Amino acid sequence: MLALFIKAYLVQPYIVDGQSMEPTLHNSDRLIVDKLPHTIARINNHAYIPKRGDIIIFNQDNLPGYTGSKQLVKRVIGLPGDKVVVNNGFIAIYNKANQKGFNPDKTVGYKITAPYTGGDVNITLGTNQLFVCGDNRGNSEDSRYFGPIDSSQVVGKLSLRVWPIGHAEHF
Repeated sequence: MLALFIKAYLVQPYIVDGQSMEPTLHNSDRLIVDKLPHTIARINNHAYIPKRGDIIIFNQDNLPGYTGSKQLVKRVIGLPGDKVVVNNGFIAIYNKANQKGFNPDKTVGYKITAPYTGGDVNITLGTNQLFVCGDNRGNSEDSRYFGPIDSSQVVGKLSLRVWPIGHAEHF
């Protein structure tokens, strides 16, 4: 019972499947997902909104080749109320604090495999919506393809990479 409680509300193991988060995460990396902030938000009847740049695990339905829901790992690029524009190979975020826009790939402090971000997106995120992308933009099915996700789809935030042991890291 204790193990079920811990997995349901506190932490969850996760295995990376694919190359969409390279160079940050690699195929078969073993991760620990922190579910506590999401659990606390639900207890307080609030949406869990991670920070821009956080890596999250979320449930996504209707992916090509999958029946039902699949858990994915991606980086939060856009937050509720942001206008997200993907054009000419770059992402730009527009909001009240940045009316002229900014490129999160250059300002938030994470690494992507290539500076080019394909796609043609122009969307304003609604309440509780997030725009997520893989760090390997050329090999990632993300919000550029399936649209924004709702905060209710979020399982938790990446906390630790525990395997391979030589690359263990706290996020």
